[in-house]
Amino acid sequence: MPSKEHHRIFRSNWLRAAVLGANDGIVSTASLIAGVTAAAGDSHAILTAGLAGLIAGSLSMAAGEYVSVKSQSDVEHADLRMEQRSLKGNSAVELEELTEIYVERGLTRDLADQVARALTAHDALDAHARDELGISVSSRARPVQAAVASACSFAAGALLPLLLALVLPAPWLLRGVTAGSVAGLALLGVVAAWAGGAPKGIAAVRVTVLGSLAMALTAGAGALFGVVS
Repeated sequence: MPSKEHHRIFRSNWLRAAVLGANDGIVSTASLIAGVTAAAGDSHAILTAGLAGLIAGSLSMAAGEYVSVKSQSDVEHADLRMEQRSLKGNSAVELEELTEIYVERGLTRDLADQVARALTAHDALDAHARDELGISVSSRARPVQAAVASACSFAAGALLPLLLALVLPAPWLLRGVTAGSVAGLALLGVVAAWAGGAPKGIAAVRVTVLGSLAMALTAGAGALFGVVS
């Protein structure tokens, strides 16, 4: 007997939000600390900036994800309500639409008609949501889940550069925070790729390069202007 398949598409909603949050937490907090450090800020200012970045970033990510995904959810619900009304008032037309969808996918018309009738009898709205609108259980927008995942992962990511700034001596702070954050980004890329079934090396390089560029630009701005950018 073949082994049971473990598909990863069901992770897509929370995984996207979690990876985005963790990546942003590491990059933005490390960049903020690097900018303040390069601008010759003292240790108190550096830690204050890092902590403020963690709190503000977590709340911002939660609010932003919720509003964004809620908008998607509102669109989905509006389309489902429209489809429900159409099924009640134009059931024959909707049945023909479903049949045509299955014909375009390769079924004969007779078989497509049988499948459309069977699925309509079972759950007409679910059939149209999935096959006409592309809305499935795994892809449905979940605003609260996305908000919580983003906020928690941002805070977890931001803790890395913040803890490094707390324990490292001043002469090593900029280099240590940068190196530790780059390593954290590489690990994040590997973990995200593993969770999503993607190539780990490419994901690690992609996340690391983009994050390193953001930190370098912020540190450069702090050193050049003596202010946080």
